[in-house]
Formats: sequence, structure tokens, C-alpha cells
Amino acid sequence: MRILFAEDDQELRASIARGLREAAYEVDEADTGSQALTLSAANDYDAVILDVLLPGKNGKVVCRAIRDRGSRVPILMLTALDGVDQRIAGLDAGADDYLTKPFDFGELLARLRALIRRVSDAPATPLVVGDLVIDTLRHSVRRGRRDIVLTAKEFAFLLYLARNAGRVVSRAELMANVWEDTRNTFSNIIDVYASRLRRKLDDGERAALLTTLRGSGFLLEASEPAKPSVRPLRKRAARRRE
Repeated sequence: MRILFAEDDQELRASIARGLREAAYEVDEADTGSQALTLSAANDYDAVILDVLLPGKNGKVVCRAIRDRGSRVPILMLTALDGVDQRIAGLDAGADDYLTKPFDFGELLARLRALIRRVSDAPATPLVVGDLVIDTLRHSVRRGRRDIVLTAKEFAFLLYLARNAGRVVSRAELMANVWEDTRNTFSNIIDVYASRLRRKLDDGERAALLTTLRGSGFLLEASEPAKPSVRPLRKRAARRRE
């Protein structure tokens, strides 16, 4: 799930964006109304979170512009102004829901999930890698007939690998996109989580999905068991007939 989050308060934006990423959402951040409009026009989002008091074009202007394009993306508006008139104005501009600051982050996540379920025309398409199925809406994972229980960070780690399935993902890339840390690229935290994921995904399975490539990174891909060649058997059979 990809979210656009527009908030001019840098500290608040960083905190909420970090929480969203830990909940396995991909987040694009904007600190002005103009930037939010540019990003919303250039990308497809599953939901948009808009602060009302954005500099330049405020949240209501941005919301109305998104709707004028014909977009039905779910929009959640945030405001420090706790007045009925403010909420009505935001909803009239095209917002689907309204949340007043300060708020509990758990409530933000719940409202976001509800909006995505309510507005979506169809269930989110699951990510599939071999016999591994990842439901991005329900945050559930299944391999074959087996349900796999993951922590939020394990799910975010797996989701990033799945979205890049078949490609080697470097440690630096994982640190930047899953842990939001561009400095500690040699931290062993990635190895710890990779080991946990491998146990949960591959233990007891005939084929491994997750591979660690020393010095390169991590690879998630479906590997079919090698099929035995029949050519040598035919040659031996031919020699017997001779």
C-alpha cells in the first residue's frame, strides 16, 4: 500500500511517516500543498493524508484539486482546528474522513484501513511469489496451506523483498526503505530479521524462497526443484539392448 502524506511540521511528519512504514505502508512525504499536488498527479496512491494548514495551497485546496481530476483516492484530513465548520469544509472539499490533532496513532491506522476498504472498488491484489501469498490489505501471509504470523517489521521487510522479487536487494536499500536509516548499512539487524523470516518462510518446505547472497544482499524468488534429465537413462537403456 502506497500513501501520500502531506504535513508541514517536520517532526510530526517524520514521526507519523515512520509509524506508517513500520505498519508496512510505503510513504511519499510532502511539506507543501504544491508538492502534494505534484506527487498526487504523478503517482497512484492507495490513500492520501492531508494536513489542512499546509503552506501555499492549503489542504482543502489540494483535496478539491485532486477530486477535480476525477480521482477517487481515499483522503484523510488532519487539522488542529476542532470546529464543526472546519470539518464540514474539509468534507465538502472532498475528504472522506477527518481527524483532529492531537490524535492516537492507532486511531489513524484504523481510519486509514477503514477508508481503503470502503473506497476500494475491489479487494487489493495480493502479492504472489511461488506458493507465498501476501495480502497487503489485511497484512496476512500464507505459504501453501500454512498461515505465517509476522511482526510488523518482519512484514515490512518481507513486503519490500516481495515487491522486488527476483532481484537482489542490497543491505543499504533495505536500511533506507525499511528501517529509514542511511548510515548503519553494516548493522546486523538485517541479518537477524532475515534469519527470522527464513525460519518462518522456509523451514519444512521443499524449496527455499529467501536467499542471502554474501556481499550482495537478499533475494526472494520462487525456485522450482530441478527436474532429472532423462537423456542419460535412454543412453544406458540403449547400451543394455546392445
